[in-house]
Amino acid sequence: MEEADYKVRLDIFEGPLDLLLYLIKKDEVDIQSISIERITKQYLDYIDTFKMLNIDLASEFIVMAANLMYIKSRTLLPKAEQPPEEDVEEDDPRWELIRQLIEYKKFKDAAGFLSRKETEQEDYFAHVPEKEAPVPDDEVEPLPDVNIFDLIRAFQNVLKRFEESTDLGEIVDERYTVADKIEYLLGELKPGKSLKFYSLFEQSTSKAEVIVTFMALLELMKMNQFRIRQDQILGEIEVQRSDLT
Repeated sequence: MEEADYKVRLDIFEGPLDLLLYLIKKDEVDIQSISIERITKQYLDYIDTFKMLNIDLASEFIVMAANLMYIKSRTLLPKAEQPPEEDVEEDDPRWELIRQLIEYKKFKDAAGFLSRKETEQEDYFAHVPEKEAPVPDDEVEPLPDVNIFDLIRAFQNVLKRFEESTDLGEIVDERYTVADKIEYLLGELKPGKSLKFYSLFEQSTSKAEVIVTFMALLELMKMNQFRIRQDQILGEIEVQRSDLT
């Protein structure tokens, strides 16, 4: 299939710790109570999906995957077979990862707080104009942007409809191309309009079609034709086409 070598050039500003924090938040568990077995499986599922879509990943993601598998293997060992005490800082092999996550979360929270403060300060002026345009009381708050992990999660849920079909890594149906699906999505979504993410795949009949449609969506996002929004954190995703008028 001509799309087999299609490479998705998508900037991913989040790193492996962001993905782990996202998975922890999704499961609504405390960082110190994480299940290494569960979070490793979920993390590797994401890595497999990125690879399946030919999305370039930083080496840090692969290093973290190896680290998670190492920690998981240690948690499965009987205590008598654990590494020598001098090679282990803590009894719990998860602790170093938990410590990293806690520190990184503190950093992220502080950065988010400063960013919000900066945004708030932009609304203040040293000099107030004599005539100021009224601000409507019922102004609608824009929907928050969706990160790549939300988008991949939604994509994985769509794929579950076709679990009995061919392997995810094999895109063999030649009826669908990214170019065709870009044209299809532009036809489905008029400028300024929006649709639920899942509705873009309602007519899909195979994993191959879902995958190529999702690739087309990523390409349209890169072209700033589409924006992906969410009504709330981990909520339903909306796809909105830019208003070119």
